[in-house]
Amino acid sequence: MKLSYIPDSLGYMPFETMLDTVKELGIHALEIQTGNWSKAPHLNLDELVSSNIARDKYMEALKKRDIELIALNCSGNPLAYQKDMEVTRKTFQLANLLGIKKIVMMSGLPAGCKGDKTPVWVTTSWPPETQEVLRYQWEEVAIPVWHQLVKEAKNCGIEKIALENHGYQLVYNPETLFQLRKEVGNMIGMNMDPGHLFWMGGDPIEAVRELGDALYHIHGKDSRLERRRIGSNGVLDTKTIDLYRLRSWNYVAVGCGHDLQWWKEFFSVCRMEGYNDYVSLEMEDMTMDPLEGVKVSVEALKQSISK
Repeated sequence: MKLSYIPDSLGYMPFETMLDTVKELGIHALEIQTGNWSKAPHLNLDELVSSNIARDKYMEALKKRDIELIALNCSGNPLAYQKDMEVTRKTFQLANLLGIKKIVMMSGLPAGCKGDKTPVWVTTSWPPETQEVLRYQWEEVAIPVWHQLVKEAKNCGIEKIALENHGYQLVYNPETLFQLRKEVGNMIGMNMDPGHLFWMGGDPIEAVRELGDALYHIHGKDSRLERRRIGSNGVLDTKTIDLYRLRSWNYVAVGCGHDLQWWKEFFSVCRMEGYNDYVSLEMEDMTMDPLEGVKVSVEALKQSISK
């Protein structure tokens, strides 16, 4: 396994300054976000899709620093918003132009019924109308749309789409991934982000065992359940992430939620299940200076990942 990085946490840096910083940190691979829920601070999607000169310049900046572009990330909600679908399709086009074989994204989440515009994440079986919402979301929206997306991805030379197990998505764990995979095929697998499964009460190590060869990507991200808050209020928390002192759980730098022994076991099990690809650091610790948080996380991941 090798370390890669999603550079949005250094989004305040110009593109080439970010590349120099990444090189200094000893990272030689990047997963670049193209838009949707990212401001895409280091990539102009429209420009790169339309201009061969811009693409060559972009890739040359990476090449001269010995940095590989290993995946494009277009996480958003293409099942609910046309603008997100447009970014997704342009990302597929850019992947084709650059020869990128892996896309990282999220499944999306439809509205609760036909004609509605608000995505609805169903997390309980009661009241009974939740089951009709789920039927509509899966059968009338997600499965038909994802059949088309898989077809378009294949036409763009993409080999894998790694869906992140994020909350407020139709696919948020192995069970829901397999539900969609059964319908649309093995183009899709999971991008396992331990930070999300922790707060949902799951065990990423057991999830990896269940995923097997459906594990397509890993995000190196940690989270911590805040004992004082979670004991009385549980894991469900709608406070924004900048209110970290008041939340039941928080994203933290790698090693600040789970120790290195946990991370070593996690990566060991990933290797046992056949995963020997990149681990992309995603740093979202609001309590730390972004660059310092990246440095802390890089050091933890380097100690935990065995090649």
